[in-house]
Amino acid sequence: MPNSDNTYGTFNKQTKIISQGGDSAGWTTFADVNEAKAFIFTNDALTVMDECCTILEWALTADDDGKNTKLKTTFAFGTKGNSDIAEADDWAGQYNSRKSALIDSNEWTKANCTFASSDDHLV
Repeated sequence: MPNSDNTYGTFNKQTKIISQGGDSAGWTTFADVNEAKAFIFTNDALTVMDECCTILEWALTADDDGKNTKLKTTFAFGTKGNSDIAEADDWAGQYNSRKSALIDSNEWTKANCTFASSDDHLV
């Protein structure tokens, strides 16, 4: 579950559409969002998102054949609210550093995927 630090608003809203890599003929069709998240991300990656994001929404997205083979997420970050806190220690900074560490150790995703930015936010 995302954190609740929205007293000062949320910032850095992003939406990503995650597509499976390789030949689309071999893509997995997902029954629900939880199946897609578990297929794509490691448990550690999902924990980072849950702990650091203040807004975190998910949805399945259909491919050109109408099959739910893609995952869409919209996320944003609140702030811990302390003006003395270093940027790296606030939620967005924690997300970026922890995500980078997992990517560097090949522990962010379990599947070969591509991430595309979208302006069509879920929230």
